[in-house]
Amino acid sequence: VQLQASGGGLVQAGGSLRLSCAASGRTFRLYSMGWFRQAPGKEREFVAGISWGSSTLTYVDTVKGRFTISRDNAKNTVYLQMNGLKPEDTAVYYCAYQRSALTVVSGDLGAYDYWGQGTQVTVSS
Repeated sequence: VQLQASGGGLVQAGGSLRLSCAASGRTFRLYSMGWFRQAPGKEREFVAGISWGSSTLTYVDTVKGRFTISRDNAKNTVYLQMNGLKPEDTAVYYCAYQRSALTVVSGDLGAYDYWGQGTQVTVSS
């Protein structure tokens, strides 16, 4: 199982980035997916999740209205569109596979078993 995240970079406050995560090694369409982030000195936190059928999207309160998670099952890819970026969004962003197939999307870090390598997002003020 592999997850390859990309799309991070340096952006000014108010700008936008689109993260992508290419997945392999599982039947992608059967698994809910999540995006997490970890800032220096802080614990990894849930950012957004999408259910296996895309019917349920969930976000941490701090990104609601600014970030949008989506997936393309034909491309085995999950995306995170980030608009209105703030300096406090600076972190390494990780995508992850939820542990069990055909389950509701979870915001619990322990519900995920495979992680991408992370992509750095830096927002300057």
